[in-house]
Amino acid sequence: MVERNTVHDADNAALTEAELTAMRPMAEVLPDLAAFGLKNRGGRPKAKITKKQVTIRLSRGVVDSFRAMGAGWQTKMDRALQEWLETH
Repeated sequence: MVERNTVHDADNAALTEAELTAMRPMAEVLPDLAAFGLKNRGGRPKAKITKKQVTIRLSRGVVDSFRAMGAGWQTKMDRALQEWLETH
């Protein structure tokens, strides 16, 4: 017999062969719930002003400085470029 569970957990007993054999896919047992869970909800809503993904090569120092600002560093870089455009 193949060892199915090599992790021993005191709070959860290992399943027996009978329990493993009796298991069925969720879609077979609860089709409505499975369909709801797998349904593509389309992600977040589209922004009014969308952005364009580009590939650009920047100096390491510039990228490192913006990344050091933490979460939202790309948005901060976008804002800095917008401000530069307004003044030039």
